[in-house]
Amino acid sequence: MNIYETRRLLDEYLLFHYGQPSEVLPWESGPREALGFPVRTVMELIDLPRTPCEAVALDLGCAVGRSSFELANFGVSVLGIDYSQSFVDAAAVLAREGSMSYERVDEGSAKTALVARVPENLRRDRVRFEQGDAMNLRSDLGDYDIVHAANLLCRLTDPLKLIERLPQLVRPGGQLLLTTPCTWLEEFTPHGNWPQGSTREWLTSLLEPHFDLGKTVDMPFLIREHARKYQWSVALGMRWRRKVEEV
Repeated sequence: MNIYETRRLLDEYLLFHYGQPSEVLPWESGPREALGFPVRTVMELIDLPRTPCEAVALDLGCAVGRSSFELANFGVSVLGIDYSQSFVDAAAVLAREGSMSYERVDEGSAKTALVARVPENLRRDRVRFEQGDAMNLRSDLGDYDIVHAANLLCRLTDPLKLIERLPQLVRPGGQLLLTTPCTWLEEFTPHGNWPQGSTREWLTSLLEPHFDLGKTVDMPFLIREHARKYQWSVALGMRWRRKVEEV
C-alpha cells in the first residue's frame, strides 16, 4: 500500500500543516525555527512586488493544502494537486468546512484528538483541489503566475518529467517557488534518475534556459512522528522567474 494513503501519514501531515507550535513541539528546547514550513515556503519565497493582483497559482504536491490556502491570499484562484487521494480529500474538506478532526500519535497506542483549522484570514473559497500525477499532468492545465512545488521532486520516480513541463506551467514573468530536501531514495526514485552531483547544480542547469534565479535559502522543517521522535531536515528553497524574452 502507498504510505501516502495511510491514515497515520494523513494525521502526521495534518499536524505538519496545521498543528499549533505547542501541539507539534511541546518541549522547552527544540528547533522552533523549523516550525510552520508549509507557510514559510510561500511567505519566504514569493516576490510580492512582482505578483499580479489577480494572480492564479498552482500548488504541485500540495499534500493537505496549507500552502495552497496561503497562496490564496495573493491571487484570485489556486489549484492544488497531489498524487495522494487521501491528502486531496482532506484538503477538500478543509476548503469546504474550514476544519477537520484528526489524531496525533503520542507514543505506542496513545493518541490525542486534535482539530486542523484553516486560519480565518485565508480565502478558502479561492482554492480547489484535485488528484493528479506531477509527472503526467493533464494537457489542459494551462499556465500560472505562481507555481509552488514544495518537497516534491525527490519523491517522483522521474523528476525530469516535471522539470521539463515547468516552462509550460509558469507564465512569462511568473514565479516558480521550489523546495527540496534533496533526499534521494531508491524507494521513490530509481538511482539512474538521481542528479549526478549536487541537486542545486542539477536544477540550475535544467532551469536556467527558461528561468532566472531570484533567491536561494536554506529552509529547515520539522515533522513529528510521535512525542519523542521527529524528522528535522533542511530543504533547499529557490525562487525562479520565468524569462519574458522567450515570448
